[in-house]
Amino acid sequence: MATQAEDNRTAARELPSGWYAFAGALLIIVGSLNLLQGLIALLKDDYFAVTKGGLLFADYSAWGTFFLIAGIIEVLVGLGILAYKTWARAVGVLLLMLNTIVQFAFIAAFPIWTLAAIIINIAAICALMRPLDDYQPRRGYIE
Repeated sequence: MATQAEDNRTAARELPSGWYAFAGALLIIVGSLNLLQGLIALLKDDYFAVTKGGLLFADYSAWGTFFLIAGIIEVLVGLGILAYKTWARAVGVLLLMLNTIVQFAFIAAFPIWTLAAIIINIAAICALMRPLDDYQPRRGYIE
């Protein structure tokens, strides 16, 4: 017979683990790096390797604003994924797909980071697309 304390422990939600936690952590990292990239584009135009005319379209202030807003949203969605919110999984996949496409427009300005970001985005998408059965919280005892 289980005591009240044991029942409370098994009913408590565990921290996310496995692929779901990996995807949430990657989305937070991507969002944080996009925040940093946005701030750099806004505050220090000469940091990147090309002139303003070398970007696919727009200028550094437009890209900086976009990456700043996208980074904030990505960090919040990453926290939602770590909290097992159902909406966060779909939004996370959409944001990562959008970020992957947008990174190609910024490739002339920072090619190494762009390729790394694309690889990280694809890894996070793969982690989020795994079946939800893998993400069910485990019990604290053996049945």
